[in-house]
Amino acid sequence: MKPDEIKKLEAFFKRTFKNPEMQVKARPRKDDSAEVYVGEDFLGLVYKDEEEGDYNFSMAILDIDLN
Repeated sequence: MKPDEIKKLEAFFKRTFKNPEMQVKARPRKDDSAEVYVGEDFLGLVYKDEEEGDYNFSMAILDIDLN
């Protein structure tokens, strides 16, 4: 993803989840997605649908995290 897209996504996540610690970071060897963090904790990936121009956020939730 381009740096301007990452900045817009980060602002969206901070505003939507009311959390200033949210960060969106470029992936080292991938340009179709970015990583989403809260502080140092990895939350998931956000992908861009090139055909539609939309974004999709994917977050795995481990069963041990629910206990």
